[in-house]
Amino acid sequence: MLKLNLLTMALLLSAAGGGVQAQTATTASESVVGVPGCHFGEVIDGTTADDAKRHIEAAGYTNVVGLKKSCDNYWHGQALVNGTLTRVSVTPDGRVRLEND
Repeated sequence: MLKLNLLTMALLLSAAGGGVQAQTATTASESVVGVPGCHFGEVIDGTTADDAKRHIEAAGYTNVVGLKKSCDNYWHGQALVNGTLTRVSVTPDGRVRLEND
């Protein structure tokens, strides 16, 4: 009986985890729920890594790498400026900023 209960529990846990997928938001109306580090009600906008890269390159940076989007819709990554690898961010309205270490 104990084996049956453990088997049943294992099947239930695997079934519950099997349908979990990473949330990707493509519209401004999608709310972030269950994304680590995000607060209930935060909304991810539809900007892409390519959008962020274009803004960074237009600001004079090259070799843009490691772009990741945070819950506040800022893009964070690294790029070369004057031969130095620098951490940069792109604001939701497209402004490029240097990030402090």
